[in-house]
Amino acid sequence: MFQNPNLSFTETYRCYPVTFMSGNERENVNYGGKIILPPTALAKLAGLNIEYPMLFELRNTNKQRHSHAGVLEFIAEEGRVYLPYWMMQTLLLSEGDLIEIKNTTLPLGTFVKIQPQSPDFLDISDPKAVLENSFRNFSTLTQGDVIQIYYNNKTYEIMVLEVRSLESPNNPSIGISIVETDLEVDFAPPVGYVEPKPQPKQSMVSLIRKLDLYLVI
Repeated sequence: MFQNPNLSFTETYRCYPVTFMSGNERENVNYGGKIILPPTALAKLAGLNIEYPMLFELRNTNKQRHSHAGVLEFIAEEGRVYLPYWMMQTLLLSEGDLIEIKNTTLPLGTFVKIQPQSPDFLDISDPKAVLENSFRNFSTLTQGDVIQIYYNNKTYEIMVLEVRSLESPNNPSIGISIVETDLEVDFAPPVGYVEPKPQPKQSMVSLIRKLDLYLVI
């Protein structure tokens, strides 16, 4: 059956945090970058030439805010979409607000610069392992987003300062796919961090400034 490559998926839904879903506990979904759509979305997507993994652009048109996401499941009630709470905050959305969701393609990422939003992040003894594990819950990263990860009974907020892709390694991108990619991570000093003086040894910020993560999602 012939499929028009120009067709695209664009829908408007009422958005709610994933914690509003009934049934099984989905608290872990709050610490990732994937959304939950209704079954009719899957039916519409199946009839289009959609590249995998399925990636989406999310827009709050009233506030001129946008982000990107993957999809976890197609089990939401019709007319609704469920988002991680950090994503609703980034998009300046409240429960029940309208959000526009459109399928998109993003270049494969090679580099991201992040900034922990608290010096508490420096207490993590193995940030490489924590980020590798946490980023498996994400399909995309978008410049300007403040994502959340969960480790050792604590939530950490991390701002995405810059992303770069395989297609354009020398120029910043707006968003990247991080599915099955070799991703270099650069750290900016955490918000509120003050370098101790004098400093006889290399600081933790310097020690973790660059990590190479191989993410398979």
